[in-house]
Amino acid sequence: GQNIFVHDVQKSNLRAADTLNRGADSIHFTIENEKISIEQLMEGLPLASTTYFFYLPFLLIDFVNQLNHFSTQNKACFVINIDPVGQLAKDGNWFENQTGDFEKLQIIAQSTSLPFVSVNAGLYQNAGANMVQQLAFTLAHCNEYFNKIEIQSPITILMSVGSNYFFEIAKIRAMRLLFNTLAKEYDHLHQCTIVATPSKRNKTIYDYNVNMLRTTTECMSAILGGANVISNLPYDALYHKDNEFGDRIARNQLLI
Repeated sequence: GQNIFVHDVQKSNLRAADTLNRGADSIHFTIENEKISIEQLMEGLPLASTTYFFYLPFLLIDFVNQLNHFSTQNKACFVINIDPVGQLAKDGNWFENQTGDFEKLQIIAQSTSLPFVSVNAGLYQNAGANMVQQLAFTLAHCNEYFNKIEIQSPITILMSVGSNYFFEIAKIRAMRLLFNTLAKEYDHLHQCTIVATPSKRNKTIYDYNVNMLRTTTECMSAILGGANVISNLPYDALYHKDNEFGDRIARNQLLI
């Protein structure tokens, strides 16, 4: 998977096309604001054969409806990632407020056929939680959504992978088992989609080549743990904006 932050729509479109030509299987767009044109962003990209994830740092029903309409019209494989509980955990505020956010999610649940619920489990890993805490907090996070809204589509769980090689393999496998146990209680029959990314917690700005070694073992843990999608972290992600060289190295690590 390739992460692309969408600021300039045309540049993001060209970058997505280039990335797919160079071996990526899925594109992960972070949408900066709701004024971005979906038609322009997706122009010329292969729609049926590639999965596109949309991370939304806002909660707007109209924008989700636009994504749903485009996906239906063009038979595109879209996954929307909305996470109000993760927003609360990250900076202490809901998008609007607890009641308003869950009401909007319920409307989205009834109006779209696309997967739309996301759980940012990487938040806990990067904040320093141990593996048992990560699994516990993530399950509680999922449970909150099951309690509040009716979910008829797969849930996306975003996990961060640390450097404890075998334990991280076990963590991802345990997450899937625990999720299935919880989902069964709510008659939710879909498997979760696990998107894994290397942790930021052990990366260094002083010896950046070491970051490549760390992300290599972390991606391998995610592969053996059974993650659905792996988005590698470029070796210079901590101190550099996205750049072609860093992205190419990160992608080549996964290709190898």
